[in-house]
Amino acid sequence: MLDIKLIREQPDFVKQQLARAEADPSSIDAVLSFDERRRALLREVETLKAERNAVSKEISKMKEAAERDSKIAAMRIVGDRIAALDREVAEVEEQQRMTMLEIRNLPHPDVPTGPDEDHNVVIAQEGTPRDLDFSARPHWELGAELGIIDFERGVKLSGSRFYVLTGLGAKLQRALIQWLLDLHVEQGYREVYTPFVVKEQCMWNAGQLPKFRDNLYRDEDARLWLVPTAEVPVTNLYADEILDAQQLPIHLCAYTPCFRREQMSAGRDVRGIKRGHQFDKVEMYKFVRPETSYDELERLRADAEATCRALQIPFRTKLLCTGDTGFGSTKTYDMELWAPGQDEWLEVSSCSNVEAFQARRANVRYRAEPGAKPEYVHTLNGSGLGIPRTMIAIMENYQQADGSIRVPDVLRPYMGSIEVIR
Repeated sequence: MLDIKLIREQPDFVKQQLARAEADPSSIDAVLSFDERRRALLREVETLKAERNAVSKEISKMKEAAERDSKIAAMRIVGDRIAALDREVAEVEEQQRMTMLEIRNLPHPDVPTGPDEDHNVVIAQEGTPRDLDFSARPHWELGAELGIIDFERGVKLSGSRFYVLTGLGAKLQRALIQWLLDLHVEQGYREVYTPFVVKEQCMWNAGQLPKFRDNLYRDEDARLWLVPTAEVPVTNLYADEILDAQQLPIHLCAYTPCFRREQMSAGRDVRGIKRGHQFDKVEMYKFVRPETSYDELERLRADAEATCRALQIPFRTKLLCTGDTGFGSTKTYDMELWAPGQDEWLEVSSCSNVEAFQARRANVRYRAEPGAKPEYVHTLNGSGLGIPRTMIAIMENYQQADGSIRVPDVLRPYMGSIEVIR
């Protein structure tokens, strides 16, 4: 959520930045309209309360019963009007709050202006695609022939966009998750294991609601939501708390399955495990002081890049343009691994600075020093990594002419020293 003071004091700037991010700036006028209405109502309430207080003092001094009763009756009417105005104030405040919850974050000045992913900027690339002496095959062929991915039984169990990993396929995924968690702990993150379902308020706090409602799974009766990413429960670990400055920065990592209703057009990314309604991911997350957040973003990016580098797969880093930067983010880097079987780069990590956008929703604050006024922390999140696309990159980059797949060196200790999947 944006700061209401910023909207009041610099509405034209906010509109300009929203337009730069391909967002409708007209919502700012709605917020200001609600704000003015709220202030007008509060002024009327204060005037009536002042009148009631003054008359109440007069009533206490009146000796004639008729005059006193008349004043009391008049003040009952005033009291009813105050109560009605209080209800209207609450309604206007809720309308303003809901409008503000639908407004995206503002892009950082360093973010390139552009309408879509075609305007993202590649800022780094490491490694060159492996020169195979045979035709690279896609993972869905390799996985099926090796008996490590079963697409038919996935559909049988749960419908389209689901699959079953079997044997060494399941072991490879488990090894990848374990290695990622161990690596991030070595990088200085503290591992947390969170619930995979959360209360609805957690989704609002993390910025998933209301924008992404149609892409989320939920249990209506229990009013619980399946997490679309570990970012959601981790964001809420310190909701409605005031942290001491000494506690910051807080660096956490977490594994969760992720549940999202993938809205896809026919024919787009329909084969394999690139897009599914359920997938696994390891997340890196930071709670930091505002003045350090962009330095922390660069360190977060470096940690994600180090993870890609350790897999010895060609990767590149993109700085996303305004139109492709996520709803809550001010600045985002994407890391992409090369997938020769699909002849494309696959996003496996997205590292973002959200500034105070989530902290303001979740009311996560800190005191810079004892007795100081609480301030909102800044939060950052980064995939470390998304599992299915990383699995794709491993399978397609480490494939051999006979259809087998070599296991990356870093994963072999987690695979019981298995070197090749045959």
